[in-house]
Amino acid sequence: MKIILSLRKHYYMTRVSIFLIMVAFIAGMVGCAQPASHTLTIASAAGGWVTTPGEGSFTYAVGTVINLEATPNPSYHFNNWTGDVGTIDNVNAATTKITMNSTYCITASFAEQYELAAGDRHTVGLKTDGTVVAVGWNAFGQCNVGGWTEVLQIAAGAWHTVGLQSDGTIVAVGWNISGQCDVGSWTNIIQVATGDSHTVGLQFNGTVVAVGNNTYGQCNVGNWTNIVQVDAGGRHTLGLKADGTVVAVGANDYAQCDVGGWRNISQVAAGGWHTVGLKSDGTVAAVGADDYTQCDVGGWTDIVRVVAGGLHTVGLKSDGTVAAVGWNYYWQCNVDGWDLN
Repeated sequence: MKIILSLRKHYYMTRVSIFLIMVAFIAGMVGCAQPASHTLTIASAAGGWVTTPGEGSFTYAVGTVINLEATPNPSYHFNNWTGDVGTIDNVNAATTKITMNSTYCITASFAEQYELAAGDRHTVGLKTDGTVVAVGWNAFGQCNVGGWTEVLQIAAGAWHTVGLQSDGTIVAVGWNISGQCDVGSWTNIIQVATGDSHTVGLQFNGTVVAVGNNTYGQCNVGNWTNIVQVDAGGRHTLGLKADGTVVAVGANDYAQCDVGGWRNISQVAAGGWHTVGLKSDGTVAAVGADDYTQCDVGGWTDIVRVVAGGLHTVGLKSDGTVAAVGWNYYWQCNVDGWDLN
């Protein structure tokens, strides 16, 4: 009898223990359940603000894709997104997206605008107060910028000059034989670029407009969408999309528009007959004419910005030093000793 009672007691205790273990397991599972939402905290550094979705803390369902847009103040430009940027599509784009897979804190950073532009025979400078200066050959009035105010960005074509104003409109002076200065009706522009004789404008909604010489189709940008940056070469036009891919139209006689396979690009630059793309990892890609080694950028690393001239390419490194390749007849690539910090 004692043996039977002992077995019954042991059986009862065993069942109680199993029950308690199951309760604890279920409670643990509930405690480990994924949250239904995450918080996104957004701030901005000096020089601008975040217009979409705004600044502060926001709660979103897990997996929600959120549009981000940062707007610089006059005399500033957007620099990049910092903080928890792992799921931001393009950290170097003012207009981009973030996927809410966790709780994130991000900040939009800006830099003071010191900008220069060079045409075929003239040079243009944007001052921090939003006014513009220009020197050089002025046969077509391309240096007549003395009355410009509230300018955020400048661009210079071969013989014309363009300025983006703080209200999203455009001013232009200079040679207009192909209509490259016919930008008076443009609105909601956030960036401009100029080719030899055409002008390109990026609109607030990611679409693009263009006027001027269209002999090679360099102005055929009407169907472009989700663009975050544009640039114009001698006879071709580039558009960087929010997903890091690139589109191009215009002359392709040197394969300067063969960018369809590019991925993870954060900035583009158009030269006379070549195209350069800065990748998100700081390396650089290039296509097009390479007769002066202007596309020999395969070994570049730690690059934060690229520019392309007619026959040469220049890259700014993260430490403030500069690299350059291409035609050097006028020593335009002699930048080895430069430190821009």
